[in-house]
Order: sequence, then C-alpha cells, then structure tokens
Amino acid sequence: MQTLPNAPQTASTLDSHPIETAIRRRKTRPVKVGNITIGGGYPVVVQSMINEDTMDVEGSVAAIRRLHEIGCEIVRVTVPSLSHAKTLGDIKQRLIDTYQDVPLVADVHHNGMKIALEVAKHVDKVRINPGLYVFEKPKADGGEYTQAEFDQIGDKIRATLEPLVVSLREQGKAMRIGVNHGSLAERMLFTYGDTPEGMVESALEFIKICESLDFRNIVISLKASRVPVMIAAYRLMVRRMDQLGMDYPLHLGVTEAGDGEYGRIKSTAGIGTLLADGIGDTIRVSLTEAPEKEIPVCYSILQALGLRKTMVEYVACPSCGRTLFNLEEVLHRVREATQHLTGLDIAVMGCIVNGPGEMADADYGYVGKQPGYISLYRGREEIKKVPESQGVEELIDLIKADGRWIDP
Repeated sequence: MQTLPNAPQTASTLDSHPIETAIRRRKTRPVKVGNITIGGGYPVVVQSMINEDTMDVEGSVAAIRRLHEIGCEIVRVTVPSLSHAKTLGDIKQRLIDTYQDVPLVADVHHNGMKIALEVAKHVDKVRINPGLYVFEKPKADGGEYTQAEFDQIGDKIRATLEPLVVSLREQGKAMRIGVNHGSLAERMLFTYGDTPEGMVESALEFIKICESLDFRNIVISLKASRVPVMIAAYRLMVRRMDQLGMDYPLHLGVTEAGDGEYGRIKSTAGIGTLLADGIGDTIRVSLTEAPEKEIPVCYSILQALGLRKTMVEYVACPSCGRTLFNLEEVLHRVREATQHLTGLDIAVMGCIVNGPGEMADADYGYVGKQPGYISLYRGREEIKKVPESQGVEELIDLIKADGRWIDP
C-alpha cells in the first residue's frame, strides 16, 4: 500500500541559506494506475516488463506474479496483435481469481488504434509510442514538410488517437506517452533532427491532443539508450512543461541499457541523475536479463537517494591500516544475518578513529576498538564491548532487545 512520504527536511545552513540534504521532488499531478498512484507526491513507483508471449496466459500470469511479489508495483506486457490484446482480458481475470489485481500496462506500437482500443478494456494504462502509433510514409521527394503537410499528418494523428483517449477518459484509466529516441516519426526527424527537441515536441503534440479532449491522466517518458540524450530530453521536457503550465508525472528509464555491471551503472547514471534533480515519478531499469533482476536495481537507486527505504542501509568504511578485523568478511556476515530487515541503518566500521563519527546517523554500529574485541553502538551510544567471535550474535540480540528484529 502506498503512503505519502514526509516532506524533505532542511538539515543545515550556510550563511543563512538553507542547504537541502533531501531531494525536493518536482510537483506533479497524481495519475492512478489501478491501485497505484504515479506522481502527486507519492513514492517513486517501480515498474518492469514480462518477457512472456502474452498469448501464453498461464506463463504471463506466473511472470507477472513473480515480479509483483518482489516489489514491482506496475507490470507492462506487450501486445503486438489484436489476438494478444484480447488475451489480456483472460490474464487480468486470472490474476484476480488466483492472486490479486496487479496494475497492468499494455505496450502498443505499430498502427495501434484497434489494438489500443481492445487493450483499454482490460488494463489500467495503455502505453503508446508517438513515433509508431500512426504510420508516416517518408516523403518521396525528401523535401521539407510544409505547414499544411505537417498539419495534415497532425489531423490524422488526432483522428486515430481520439477514440483511445475517449475510452480511457470514460473508464478513468491512464495513458503513457512513451517517446523513444530511436523511433521518432519521420517529420519530427526531418524538422528537429534526431535530438531531444524532436523527442519533446513529439510528446507535446500528443499531450495537446489529449488536453483538447479533456484527458489528463497522462504519464510521459522520453527514453534513449545514450544517457546524455536521455537526461537532456527529460530536462527539456520539464522546462517546456513549466512554460506551458503542465505538471504531468515522468517515467524514467535508459532503454536498451544492456546487462551486467555496466547495464546497471548506465541505468543508475541516467535515472539517478534525474531523480537527484527532483525529476521522475516512476522508473524502470531495462536490463537484458530476467525481469526479476531489474527490481533490486530500482530499489537500490531509490534507497541510495533517500527516496524509498525498502532494505537495510549498510554504512561501511573502505578499510585501511587501522582496521582491527577483516572488514569485508565481517560486513558479509552482518549482511547475511540482517539483510531481511527493513528500514534499519547498520554501520560496520574498522576502527575507533572514524567509527562513532562516520556512523553517527546509523541505528546500530559494529566498531573495532581493540584487537579481538568490537564495540556495539545504538546510535551514538556505546552499549557493550564483546569478543569479535560473538559480535554478529550480540548485534542481533541488541536489535531483538529493541523490538526491531523479525525472523527471516
């Protein structure tokens, strides 16, 4: 269940000017997606997408459930054909009957009006790609688009988009206008180039059609596989929305980030940079791995930035010549014993020089004070000194004594 976070606190000042130590998020309108709200000050929402063929009802239901059970709050599925779209009704009902009503998003791409209208009956949000939703045949002469030609295509887009907008509006459902850097429409490429400007103008064209139809349950994304392009597009989108008085929430992601360590670093560089600016209301880390591998990365990004707390925060020094025990080994043992807990800060510090000061904000501390012994702290208070061999066990006992322990 979502709860509104506390307002950011001002932790210190410099020459009477406040210095923020918490991220102050951009104000956006709330958009309901099933039982989850994106924007409106609610916690940043975690999303992912299943790999299963949507025609496989049982396989899709199992995949959605696996993601939801580990913390994925909204799940996206692909619908490449009308047959896939119709099957979504069975998937949704099967989830309700055997598990729960998980918020679902349908991914609609090429010439998508018929597919989109069908999936709108079954899911909580429809994602469309402005560059592919209406097919734009390249100009035969390769020349510039006249204003009349530009407007003519715009009218075709409106006619194709309007039935979907009306359907979603009447059902109280949501739309994601999901622009991809690699699939901009022909006239946007010709007019603006393969640029963040083209991405933003593509999104704005669709937003304005939605607004003219009194529909504002909209989430925007502007994804790119190159981090600098992705960051520039979102920052420009925010600037343009501010100029136009728009407050739509943003879905962040680096598309096609790859796999392994670099895929995670690349996603963190793009998503984390924008979140630190206060930009972003929902995220997806797109890895070339099992979707379940994406969720821990999302939560790690959010936790590192102080936007959500879903696991233990470990504070540990990098080790040096003063360290009085095998810090890496001890940190591993502490983590193994406590990683199932939620919301605690636990510090593991190698010596007394940095220990109490560097871990001052931690709930509990494990500090080397003399060879063979460690000191346990509750906050800034030293509670006891125990043999190193008993350190982890004594730490657990201390957490239990405070009533903050739960069995794994």
